[in-house]
Amino acid sequence: MEKDKVMNMIDPPNGTKDQIVNACIYAGLSFFTALAGMSITQITTNPQTALVASGISAGLAFFTSLAVQRGLVKREQ
Repeated sequence: MEKDKVMNMIDPPNGTKDQIVNACIYAGLSFFTALAGMSITQITTNPQTALVASGISAGLAFFTSLAVQRGLVKREQ
């Protein structure tokens, strides 16, 4: 498995374990970028709101990544 192909979703990994690891990486990236963006712009003063919003973003990234890797969502070519 070549690293550049997996990151570009050209050739998703074969195993479910690899797909879940990749989805977790995307979810973590989404969580922390959403959290950092809200912190930098000071959009919210309530930390719970920021954590909930970041969690929602991470969940969407996780399931979207899995859907693309598993072939449930067809990519435009």
